[in-house]
Amino acid sequence: MPIKTPQEYVESLRALKINAYIGAEKVESPVDHPAIGPHINTVCKIYELAHNPEHEGLITTTSHLTGHKISRFTHIFQSTDDLMCKIKMLRLLGQTTGTCFQRCVGLDAMNATYAISYEIDAARGTDYHQRFKNYLIGIQDNDLMVAGAMTDPKGNRGKGPSQQDDPDQFVRVVERRADGVVIRGAKLHNTGGINSHEILVLPGTGLKPEEADFAIACAVPVDANGVTLIFGRQTNDDRKTQGSNVDMGNPRFGVVGGEVMIIFDDVFVPYERVFLNGETEYVGQMVTYFATWHRANYGGCKGGNADVLIGATAKIAQIHGVERNTIVKDKVIEMIHLSETCYAGAIGASAAGYTLPCGSYMVDPMMANTVKQNITRNIYSIGRLAHDIAGGFLATMPEEAAFDSPEIGKLVRKYHLCNEGDDVMERVRYGRYIENATSTTTLVEAMHGAGSPQAQRIVMLGLGDLKGKIAMAEEVLNGDSDALGLSIRGQVVTGKTD
Repeated sequence: MPIKTPQEYVESLRALKINAYIGAEKVESPVDHPAIGPHINTVCKIYELAHNPEHEGLITTTSHLTGHKISRFTHIFQSTDDLMCKIKMLRLLGQTTGTCFQRCVGLDAMNATYAISYEIDAARGTDYHQRFKNYLIGIQDNDLMVAGAMTDPKGNRGKGPSQQDDPDQFVRVVERRADGVVIRGAKLHNTGGINSHEILVLPGTGLKPEEADFAIACAVPVDANGVTLIFGRQTNDDRKTQGSNVDMGNPRFGVVGGEVMIIFDDVFVPYERVFLNGETEYVGQMVTYFATWHRANYGGCKGGNADVLIGATAKIAQIHGVERNTIVKDKVIEMIHLSETCYAGAIGASAAGYTLPCGSYMVDPMMANTVKQNITRNIYSIGRLAHDIAGGFLATMPEEAAFDSPEIGKLVRKYHLCNEGDDVMERVRYGRYIENATSTTTLVEAMHGAGSPQAQRIVMLGLGDLKGKIAMAEEVLNGDSDALGLSIRGQVVTGKTD
């Protein structure tokens, strides 16, 4: 089946009978709801670009399983070139939409499942890997969008899954039947979950041997019996329902990923859709695989988003008449530097990738975690500089309706105008984008997406090889300098005396 068109994607969503809530309201057709529209538009842009010959080989690629042309968002990484193409694709989409385009979690979850199912089969003689390949071929050939579901509610963070007062705080198997399993629990923060076709459920943390019921990886149709989707509140959600294009900041694509809570209320999953079932010793590696790929992503997607934000900030500086100011230019340079640092790290992590036992490719773990650590700081710094350059009007502008009010519109426009002859609403539109693109939701996602900052620091310490570095220092400082003829303070040390 060929790559879907945007319209085919939308119609495929209409065909689903999902159980979804926005606020406290049950919604029969999320496709037509204003809160969901921008997120669907963003995914439509991916499907649109996939048909653009200019992006052949970037948005699309060739399946190693079938030889068919597929979306790169359903691909298993086959080389370091694949890893770099992924980062380049993410930056392009970030530049094209100015927001989160929602398909990265599913992509990395599929790659993690592919890799770990192979390793389990090699050790245990199971058939998880073939099951997953069969499932993946269906995803690729039908060009479906998969939402990765990793994060459990967790309950008391000081307790593990088996210690919780309510064991449903982590997704678990509550019944094993001859033909499948029944799962119960919830997954949080699922980007694009309400406008996906499939949910790929993975454990979100390492597990102990006695926690086998929590060791479950499986695929669930988004409209399966027992699945409930609850759309998360966003900083600008009222602006969507009010019909204000300007106040939304990014009216076509939104500024966040449309996260949902997914509740699994005794959902039956047939075994052909189960890819890990009780093998606790492999869960930690599965989570690590996912997190490592996903952390590298942020240098691409957030780099692309930052490009749009930098452009909007530079435009505001022009409108304000300060674009030639040396201090302003230096701040813009700093924004560019911060963004490119993140992107460079992501490309480097991809170029330094290596082969996994299954034959797919993993990014360099140290560099990937460094990328995400930089994101937790640099995106905040870029936002701060955008606020600094644009000014306080970002936080105090009246709503769009005030600019068109018969009573006060003329005055509101008068006192928001910088130069005679300008379009005052241009300033407002760019200001609203900066406001929304640096909102609480966006920054929290930059901080906690793919794990909190401390998670990356723990990995970096583990990979940092301090013993090896100490040995290097000892070798450098305690070696036999006389034998090397080294120069100390300008004098050549030869080891000879007169």
